[in-house]
Amino acid sequence: MAALVGAPAILLASCSGSGPQTALNPEGPIARDIDDLWQLVFILATIVFVIVQIGLFYAMFRYRARKTDDSEPVQVHGNTPLEILWTIIPVVILASIGYPIVKGIFDVRAIADGPDVLQVQVTGHQWWWEFEYVDLVGPDGRTLVTANELYIPADTEVNLTMTSADVIHSFWVPVLNGKRDVVPNRVSNLTLIADNPTPPDQPHPGQCAEYCGLAHADMRFKVHVRSQADFDAWVEGQLAPATVPTEGAAAAGYEAFNTCVACHNATVSGPDGVEDIGPVRTIEVDGVTFTSSLAPDLTHFGSRGTFGAGTFENDREHLAQWLANPSDLKPMRPELNDIPNGRILGMPNFNLSDDDINNLIALLEGWK
Repeated sequence: MAALVGAPAILLASCSGSGPQTALNPEGPIARDIDDLWQLVFILATIVFVIVQIGLFYAMFRYRARKTDDSEPVQVHGNTPLEILWTIIPVVILASIGYPIVKGIFDVRAIADGPDVLQVQVTGHQWWWEFEYVDLVGPDGRTLVTANELYIPADTEVNLTMTSADVIHSFWVPVLNGKRDVVPNRVSNLTLIADNPTPPDQPHPGQCAEYCGLAHADMRFKVHVRSQADFDAWVEGQLAPATVPTEGAAAAGYEAFNTCVACHNATVSGPDGVEDIGPVRTIEVDGVTFTSSLAPDLTHFGSRGTFGAGTFENDREHLAQWLANPSDLKPMRPELNDIPNGRILGMPNFNLSDDDINNLIALLEGWK
């Protein structure tokens, strides 16, 4: 009875469809190459399985012991032609699998280079992602830096140069490429190519795929794919500084924001011109300089669809809960923060009043 109930349940579970982070619905040429290799191995494994099962059941029923037959089967020691045959067949099968896999590994690990390649430097933090577009520079000489939402143009090679500011992470966008470890004091590269633009509310989901501590499961990110024209417009908007509000709740929120700049940074335009507020550091690894903030850059926070490392919808309800006590939404260890040494394990509870929370929300929503 258990087998009769369990087997159909397992079979039906396999028909439930793919989750949002499936690698079996590729959205780019590199992910398709990986999926093709998976299909090749699956097909060959299925053929071998079927042949072996047919031979097994044939032998079991054709040569089974019968009550009327007490004779023993002929004892044969070795059969050279058969042994040669079943040695050659696995060699051919493994070679047909091994060659495309080895070639695919080299193809996938190739570093994209050239004038048409978009260069993005990625820094993994506990527990969020920092993206710096090193070739996209504003009039003030500032590069485009954002957090947790990666924008790329469709049908364009994007070279990610990656490192970690703390522990080992792993960068993974299942529909665009495989996983790549992000290791402290080392540089790794990953190429992304996306076929088509994504709907504004349906970006490709990404995830840290290497356990990195308490909030590992909430170290996510989103990949927004845009047409070249839309991407250029996004870049132009992101390179513009945020405006310092002068009246209303947003202005009061900017005063409260002085508490946040111990870790967060923003580029703002006010009466004194354009300035960077908050800590902005750099780290150098193997000759590559990365921007490494203590916490996400908030310059254009209001333009992001999510926050908390791609975990929560960027709306007033979630923002209010986050500002009231961030660790209620995302498990973190802010009591272990060591700001002087650049060690941040989460946003503390600042015991903000309701007015401060509403004012900060007004500020952040206005920073589009």
